[in-house]
Amino acid sequence: MSPTEELVKQWESEQERLREQVVEEDTEDWQKSPNFSGLQRVAGLDLSFIKGDNVNACSQLVVLSYPDLKVLYEDSQMVTLTAPYMAGFLAFRETPFLLEALQRLERDKPALLPQVVFVDGNGLFHYREFGLACHVGVLSGLPCVGVAKNLLQVQGVFKNEEHQSQISALQKGGDCFPLSATSGKVLGKALRSSDKSTKPVYVSVGHKISLDTAVQLTHSCSRFRVPEPIRQADYRSREYLRAHFPTAETGSTERDETSQGLTLLHTTDLIGSTQPWTPAM
Repeated sequence: MSPTEELVKQWESEQERLREQVVEEDTEDWQKSPNFSGLQRVAGLDLSFIKGDNVNACSQLVVLSYPDLKVLYEDSQMVTLTAPYMAGFLAFRETPFLLEALQRLERDKPALLPQVVFVDGNGLFHYREFGLACHVGVLSGLPCVGVAKNLLQVQGVFKNEEHQSQISALQKGGDCFPLSATSGKVLGKALRSSDKSTKPVYVSVGHKISLDTAVQLTHSCSRFRVPEPIRQADYRSREYLRAHFPTAETGSTERDETSQGLTLLHTTDLIGSTQPWTPAM
């Protein structure tokens, strides 16, 4: 067995082990309250790269007030990724740095620790039902929601004519349809998050939240297509790179209302570290 095959086997085993710890239901009182009464802080996590450099990145955490979605805290940190890139395992490159951002927040301003985290990537909607949002959620112990801008074609879900027809049927913000695996299990939902955007986002459970609640919360946090916690994390990480690397050549894999006219390489579906961290709630 080659070193790469051994690493894949190790990562698959780790995903399988952690997958058993994912909680796919509401666990917090605010999740069960009308209008999410009691929810005061929501966070967004993201990483951005300069084009041509897939090793050095800006790791970004923002915490927003809820329901008015004002930025309460931000943390931008340049990081160096050492794990190799492999499709379906990108999170093993990136999650350690996202967890470190949450740990810095807990150390420096524990009163601002979020009650739920939005992750730019997938949760259960993943090859092995354990994407970035699941990984961050299980290892942090925080409720997490995965929101991806692009459809991951996995487990019988395809970007085909039927899928496009379902998107066309979404009439207003809040409308959605299920993303069902060939087994029949619903892995996530395509959500028209805003009246202002006809292109959906793809919402899935990360940890300690039900799919219906995750979809409702995503819609309530969306002023544009991308929910505000992720939109702010994306924008601020790009701004940080532009300010610190003004002469670097830049390019983008995704262009939407979150980009604010910048052109920086951006990633989705992430993950990392294997040791749980429990925040002092």
